[in-house]
Amino acid sequence: MVNIENLAEGHPVKIHFDEIKLIQKLIDEILSVDIQNDFQVFFNLFNQLSEIDKRFARKENQLFPYLEQHGWNGPSQGMWSFHDTLRAQIRLIREHIDNNELDQAEANLHHLTTGIGRLLEIEKNVLFPNSLELLSDSEWKEISAGDAEIGWMLKDAPPIYRKANEQQPEYIHPSQDFSKKELSFSTEDKIKLDEGYLSPEQVDLLLKTLPLDITYVDENDKVIFYNRGEERVFPRSPGIIGREVRFCHPPKSVGTVLKILEEFRKGTQSQADFWFNYRGSMLYIRYFAVRDAQGAYKGVIEMSQDITHIQTLKGEQRLLDWE
Repeated sequence: MVNIENLAEGHPVKIHFDEIKLIQKLIDEILSVDIQNDFQVFFNLFNQLSEIDKRFARKENQLFPYLEQHGWNGPSQGMWSFHDTLRAQIRLIREHIDNNELDQAEANLHHLTTGIGRLLEIEKNVLFPNSLELLSDSEWKEISAGDAEIGWMLKDAPPIYRKANEQQPEYIHPSQDFSKKELSFSTEDKIKLDEGYLSPEQVDLLLKTLPLDITYVDENDKVIFYNRGEERVFPRSPGIIGREVRFCHPPKSVGTVLKILEEFRKGTQSQADFWFNYRGSMLYIRYFAVRDAQGAYKGVIEMSQDITHIQTLKGEQRLLDWE
């Protein structure tokens, strides 16, 4: 077991234990509610309990990668699967609620709360004690900073982790965090992006592989980039690079494009969407204003996608269908 009293405020494990107390309280309350007579109380408690997904996401995206670096892959393989089972149960209960199938919702709630109870015991007795043994104080600080990107179940955001004699650190967005971190790959010749590192070749490959057309028009209304994918929605050629965007559209649509640019530049709008049939396909065209951290207009991204197949999708497909 973990001695919580020895952990400083803001330590990721202490926050998880604070959330465990909240989860256990929510479970006790929701199991005591008569869903038929006090549905709104039940519904409110269920929504609060559903926020447990934030804990799952923090563990999966923050804690588990650090444990993998220390050779402990079990949580990534086993516990993540358990998370997904609980997520599926939450979705099922929500479907029952939406369909006014309250008896089924109540029955499945017992399966959910039993599963959560098992998970919390594993966390308290295995996951967190071993994690505290494996990870260094500096790693916990990195985890704490990243946890803020995902969020917590707690009503009030906890402080970023620090030692008792250290000042509370100022929050730094990952895009502005240039501190050196131990990574499992080389960052040589790579560009530091908001969330990670890519070489120019990888950037090019990524943009080529995306199943949509992207065109970037800068703040001077000049086309400065388009991606060259295998399947294009509209024809593009190198001749448009440096061209004024108003000359890149047919006369009947130029007025609309210029209005979009004007409103984006003024800051009165930030997005415009269109969809229509074109040569037997349904196309989805989206424009997004690009602005820097200070809000200054830096141009517009145009994204075009053939959504004909997407419109035919029904139900769910969660298994690989290569066979």
